[in-house]
Amino acid sequence: MPVLLPEEIERQFTPEDIQLHLALGMFLDHRVSLGQAAAIAGLSQSKFLHELGSRRIPVHYDEADALADAATVEQWEK
Repeated sequence: MPVLLPEEIERQFTPEDIQLHLALGMFLDHRVSLGQAAAIAGLSQSKFLHELGSRRIPVHYDEADALADAATVEQWEK
């Protein structure tokens, strides 16, 4: 889907910058997952995580995620 920006704004950014900022905004608004945001940005999840870290943006990880991870680890130990 093409996104049209005013020319004076479009000149300030590369298409990759625009993709990254769109992905960051959608991730911050909880509209997309980490994997989806990385895909929008055209980056691997690892590189997208690095972008989040460099901007001090926390990864969405709540108590339910922690409990699910603990249950997975518990299953591995059995």
